[in-house]
Amino acid sequence: MLSFALGILCFYQRDDQHLRIMMVVMNLNHALHFALLGAVTACLSALLSVVRTGISIKTRSRSVAYLFILISLAAGLYLAEVWYDLFPILGTCIGTYALFCLSGIRMRLAFLCGAICWLTNNIIVGSIGGTLLEATLLAVNSFTIIRLYRGQKALGQA
Repeated sequence: MLSFALGILCFYQRDDQHLRIMMVVMNLNHALHFALLGAVTACLSALLSVVRTGISIKTRSRSVAYLFILISLAAGLYLAEVWYDLFPILGTCIGTYALFCLSGIRMRLAFLCGAICWLTNNIIVGSIGGTLLEATLLAVNSFTIIRLYRGQKALGQA
């Protein structure tokens, strides 16, 4: 339930920095959840997301993004035991690119793609809470994208 509330608070944020701060807390909670489920690859991806998101609060460096993507791919592929272990790896890579290289609506659209990867992972590993969370986050993030778009349109920026 805590992860559920943190996720909603995270993706409801219109401010990119507030979203990143909430994401650090949410991913810490996710790492614990996946560790308890024995989903090692997902746990590692969530822990890497904590570090990566924390660093993205301070920098938007593409080089740092690519470094984290390489680390995610290398560690994930090393730990992957079955084909569906690729979903959290892909979700983490998409999220990394979004945090360091995108902003606003584009960042949130990338997060939608990453959330689909995590939703798929959660369904496969049997995380009922995680599945409900990702499905809700898809809806909340979509709602926030619409709010941002309407705000830009009202300002004549869309």
